[in-house]
Amino acid sequence: MNRPIGYFVHHQGRGHAERSAAIVNALPATRPVVLFCAREDIFPPLAPHVSVQVIPSLFEATGEEESGFAHARTPQTLHCAPLGWGGITRAIATLAGWFDSARPALFVTDVSAELAQLARIASVPCVSVLQHGTRDDIGHLAAYESAIGILAPYAGTLEQPGRPDWMQAKTFHAPGVGIAVSPVARHEARRLLGLPANADIVLVVAGGGGGGTPATPLTLGARAEPDALWLTIGAVEHEWHATAPDNLQHRGWVDTPELYIAAADRVVSSAGNTTVHMIAAIGRPWVVVPEWRYFDEQLWKARMLDRAGAAAMLEHWPSHAGAWAEAWRRAATIDPARQHALVDPDAAASTANWLEDLAERRWGHPSPAPIAPLIIESLA
Repeated sequence: MNRPIGYFVHHQGRGHAERSAAIVNALPATRPVVLFCAREDIFPPLAPHVSVQVIPSLFEATGEEESGFAHARTPQTLHCAPLGWGGITRAIATLAGWFDSARPALFVTDVSAELAQLARIASVPCVSVLQHGTRDDIGHLAAYESAIGILAPYAGTLEQPGRPDWMQAKTFHAPGVGIAVSPVARHEARRLLGLPANADIVLVVAGGGGGGTPATPLTLGARAEPDALWLTIGAVEHEWHATAPDNLQHRGWVDTPELYIAAADRVVSSAGNTTVHMIAAIGRPWVVVPEWRYFDEQLWKARMLDRAGAAAMLEHWPSHAGAWAEAWRRAATIDPARQHALVDPDAAASTANWLEDLAERRWGHPSPAPIAPLIIESLA
């Protein structure tokens, strides 16, 4: 029996769960995998060799925490390590116990810098998932140095500047891993969704990891284009002073966002990982507006999309019609081929092969025999 692979999955949004499921499903059926996550309902269907172990959240208070340690200073080597949280204690105990009993070949963390360091301390080979953002602090760098491999779930052309050479040397890029989009023609997507065949459709895609896209800037864009149909999918945050025109419609959460993207003529979105790669796979004139995230993750992803010629980035939402017009002028110059190049349909399989190679390389061969000391006889 092969040693198992453990895989920690952050439960914010859906992107972590979707890409981890795609990767582990592509691993050989003879390689057991245990996904450790605070939720089990966010995963797509999993292969028989994959199981989910629910652990307490490492990030959310439950009311059972000891308040006497709330002001304890956090060392710079850690990001989220509050004291007196019984849930965190139980989660770490579960992982440490599994490390001891399962003797895993690898432990993948998507994402937790603390768990990458825990695996290293426990003498378990770790792979850290790398995201965009300002992550040159000692906590992140300790996690990356602790890892035997770094998985970047995006194309190498989107790599941001400033990564140290030693990081790049062990980084594996998996462009759009976890994104499976079957091309659908624009007219067919509109027929399936019951949308007007000849309308100029602008789609606004809001991600699932934040508080929602503000509705007010969208009212400005829609009002400036009375002959276009503006649609939103996902969470939209409404404000009392926004006066929505009739050509702005909010569809909320939908099961087939890829159909809406295929049906659109132009797209506006945040810079969440799943959203970005789904749009890139289909290809449209694209305006990207980053949402606030820790370590400026979306800001850096949007910058690199703009630099790669795949999207027109805005630092903030347009506050007048002229700003929308300028954004669409820039988006109209985008070459769809640059967008399509950001997604590799075989990314999950290639990532699984890379992980399997790491597992086999570390554990599949006996340790070399010790070299006998070299004795040099005196010629005197």
